[in-house]
Amino acid sequence: MKQIVEAHINQAIERAIAAGDLALTGSPESAVERPRDPLHGDWACTIALKLAGELGQSPREIAQIIVDHLKESAAFSLVEIAGPGFINLTLSANALAGLLREAFDSGASYGRVDLGRGRSINVEYISANPTGPLHVGHGRWAALGNAMSRVLEHAGWKVCQEFYINDAGNQMDKFGESVAARYLQEFGVDAKVPEDGYHGVYVIDIAKELVAEFGNAYLELHADELCAEMCELGYTRMLKSQQDICAQLGVNFDVWFSERRLYEPLAGGSGGSGGEGDASGEDGAGADGRTPIELMFNKLQAGGYLYEEDGATWFRSTNFSDDKDRVLTKSNGTYTYFAPDIAYHLDKFERPPTAENPKGGCEYLINIWGADHHGYVPRMQAAVSAIGHEGKLQVVLGQLVNLYRGGKPVRMSKRTGEMITFEELVEEVGADATKYLMLSRSSDQPIDFDIEVAKKQDSSNPVYYVQYAHARICSVLRKAADEGFNIESLAALNDEQLLLLQAPTEKELIRFIGQLSELIEQCARDLSPFKLTHYAEELAARFHRFYTECIIISEESNLTLSRLYLSETTRRVLALVLDLLGVTAPKKM
Repeated sequence: MKQIVEAHINQAIERAIAAGDLALTGSPESAVERPRDPLHGDWACTIALKLAGELGQSPREIAQIIVDHLKESAAFSLVEIAGPGFINLTLSANALAGLLREAFDSGASYGRVDLGRGRSINVEYISANPTGPLHVGHGRWAALGNAMSRVLEHAGWKVCQEFYINDAGNQMDKFGESVAARYLQEFGVDAKVPEDGYHGVYVIDIAKELVAEFGNAYLELHADELCAEMCELGYTRMLKSQQDICAQLGVNFDVWFSERRLYEPLAGGSGGSGGEGDASGEDGAGADGRTPIELMFNKLQAGGYLYEEDGATWFRSTNFSDDKDRVLTKSNGTYTYFAPDIAYHLDKFERPPTAENPKGGCEYLINIWGADHHGYVPRMQAAVSAIGHEGKLQVVLGQLVNLYRGGKPVRMSKRTGEMITFEELVEEVGADATKYLMLSRSSDQPIDFDIEVAKKQDSSNPVYYVQYAHARICSVLRKAADEGFNIESLAALNDEQLLLLQAPTEKELIRFIGQLSELIEQCARDLSPFKLTHYAEELAARFHRFYTECIIISEESNLTLSRLYLSETTRRVLALVLDLLGVTAPKKM
């Protein structure tokens, strides 16, 4: 609707120029915005103030000329000049009817914008170590990353959702030692979990599963072999657990990328990343068997961004506004954790398409990290610039989730006496309520998640309130069908029937439906899907007011059909918004 309003104003300006009323050589861009006070109309235009200097006329005089030529448009019922030269516009009944029809006809495509213009973007989130269950914070990133990806797709981006599996390095070794110790303990062996290992009850559970499946088959292995075997067996189980909870949430990744692939030689230049991930070579190279990390070093070396000092290899990150240079290879020859991270980001940009991952590399990257990674952002952006993709990485930092039960802090699981896992939260609360409430605030603000509120089935629970609105509309439509109204014929309603929707609550509801495309664009640009929860709640509230104040099914057949049309349109928009949030739209509750 915003583009339509701008088009009408542009046409009025062109008519004024053609008539000689405005001495302009070309048509200016006429940006419109929502007025702060809805009493001032549906839209406000400031073009007259912008043209005053160029034309040497007062803004009100220019505004009057534009308004005079806007009178030819049937899109507005009222056009007024306010203040120093604002043009306030109120949509006509015909325009509202057209807006309503567009929303009805568009269905799940309603509100689409072309912000992305078909460009590709990789959204990486969760990316946990496969050494333990996902915690509640991971759950927030799951909800946020998935909703963000859905919104970006609705805004014209080609999105690749990715999970980076941190399955290499010292933490995996400690995990293997921990599982090995618990495995031996099951046979009465006096084995100890390393002090800096993994002491959670879930490690004992893994050991018991391994004993049940394999018995004492690994009991006689040398310590190093045992740890390696236990690491792989435990890793497989933890990764499956993480994948299962993501699937339960409806969070489906295009790529599960294994960090280990960054250390493996590329074969034949095929590269690619799919399933659990392959890494690509530079410009499809790699036939010589270099690893992705080696290719990354070559790229930085070719750019002049590496130097040797004190036996270590340094990256000149200060060339890109980082506060100091960063070590990539230690004096003992081992990589710092920053080296594989750079190689991974290079791969995300430059991997070729494969059968498993037809999307291949992406033009832009988004990483969702915890707030404790704040200091890591500048060096990662410096590295992305150095590998030739300056300005194409955006990092979203998310704050913590504070769990409550009836207003009291909850930190420990009743079952294990340890931290509550994300899986336990979803089991108790449900996937929909968990995701919705995780998305209810901006990612840069902590969330106070009250388990008891999330389980309530009344209007105090926002996700229940929104879903109930959808279910109520479905109930109305079923009742109408039972009373003989043909719901399938609603699409055939004519403009005259839609013009019957003149009650204030009907007009308010239509106007609010018309705001969705602007919100989608804003959410995509700001990476802020949380705003959709506010929209969903307000849309539900406006429908409830309409339902209360207007009799939907009455003896007036045409008015009933018109109100059923408005109800069905609202249902479609509610279902769309919930889907963008990754939440279901139930037909009954």
